[in-house]
Amino acid sequence: MNRGCAPAAPNRRSGRSIATIARLAGVAGTAALAAVVLAACSGGTSVGGANAAGKTDSSSPFGFKTAAQDANADITVWVDSTRLDAAKAYQKANPAAKIKIVTYDGNANGSGTLKTKTQLFDKAGSGWPDVVFTTDNNSASWGSQSPSYFTAPLNKGLIDSSTLSGFAKGALDPCTVNGTVYCLRNDLAQDVLWYNKKLMDQWGYTVPATWEDYQALAGKVATEHPGYLVGTAGDAWTPEMYMWGSECPANQVTGAKAITVKATDPKCVRAATMLDSLIANKTMSTLPIFGADFAKTQGSKVLMMPGPAWYGGAVFQGTIKTPKGEIAVAPALHWADQSTPVTGNVGGGAWWISSHSKNLAAAKAFATWVTTSDAYQADLSPGFPAYSSAAAKWIAKQQASGYWANDISAPIIAAAGEVWSGWGSPEFSQEAVWSKVVISGMTQGKTIASLLPAWQKGIEDQAQVFGYTVGK
Repeated sequence: MNRGCAPAAPNRRSGRSIATIARLAGVAGTAALAAVVLAACSGGTSVGGANAAGKTDSSSPFGFKTAAQDANADITVWVDSTRLDAAKAYQKANPAAKIKIVTYDGNANGSGTLKTKTQLFDKAGSGWPDVVFTTDNNSASWGSQSPSYFTAPLNKGLIDSSTLSGFAKGALDPCTVNGTVYCLRNDLAQDVLWYNKKLMDQWGYTVPATWEDYQALAGKVATEHPGYLVGTAGDAWTPEMYMWGSECPANQVTGAKAITVKATDPKCVRAATMLDSLIANKTMSTLPIFGADFAKTQGSKVLMMPGPAWYGGAVFQGTIKTPKGEIAVAPALHWADQSTPVTGNVGGGAWWISSHSKNLAAAKAFATWVTTSDAYQADLSPGFPAYSSAAAKWIAKQQASGYWANDISAPIIAAAGEVWSGWGSPEFSQEAVWSKVVISGMTQGKTIASLLPAWQKGIEDQAQVFGYTVGK
């Protein structure tokens, strides 16, 4: 099972600018929770009050039991405030489409809203949305399983193979379970190396290609330009940049309810040791990047910063407001012993079609359009599109803005296909574990390397709470 990338995160992900951080909380129309009338199923029966849609059915053209279909039925689409533009763009392009748009928190910050609401709808036997956007990619970890089977399989006949093949390499891995694809990725959040070209040229530094080079350059910066930074380690998604890119096997989902945790593996230790050395020489910030203190006290001191594709707009243009013509992008850093360069991923959202939908044709049309159409993905999307043809146009548009100090296209496009598939998306939030164990330990003066055993135990404990079998 591959579920590789992105965990619940603050709502600045998926390329969102600071201006679009505000969210519309809550879900409208929850009066349906009181309904007890069960939706009809094609050949299905109700179990515990829940619609039997979604279960495997070899006789179905889609590979799962469907609700009784009605081509004239409205579809309900849940979006977060940032993806509201996607739904509106679809309505504009398809004025005859009958859709009801509901805004909710998008599962941001690990809220679990979708799962909680789905459980209530399962009990009521109605109320499920037809299409949902989430800021995380791990809804397949519970939505593909009994009793809800909420997330519809997409590669068994529902979504055209030609559409699925148009996504970037590995883009659908986070929501693929035992070969079955359950989502269409909206955007990617592959890590690259951002750097201040003006300062690098002024100081005669060579842009590093490996983590070893990066660490060595940080040592020079500490001595020659104290106060300048080469990265940040104060956020909950820190492991998704440094541990993920190091192929640290702390988060390998191997089954619907199985995970392997090896947080003290040498590949985890090398990343932790590097971070500790940079924190010690004060070239690695331990402040949250979107906190007021970072922008105020350290924002002008960033020489380099490993981070996702969305850092360009959200961090450099939005938060720290680096002047035009200074920021450039280099290929994702890799360790010298990695035969094939890999990188991490911080965020990137996904669209899910409900197996309970009574109008799968309309749900398919919506989900396909918002993930592949240039009218949204190339022209309006704030993040790097997961669909390759739209991504090429999106990056060209960013380049044409004149903000960047180099051609950012090649390294960002290359990194999209280099995200390591060994980092899983379990049902629980890895970021919450990192915050509770590692960030809290760092505030007490402990090193990250010394906290790896505690991180291991924290992941194991959380996995067991959610019923996972833990391997080591």
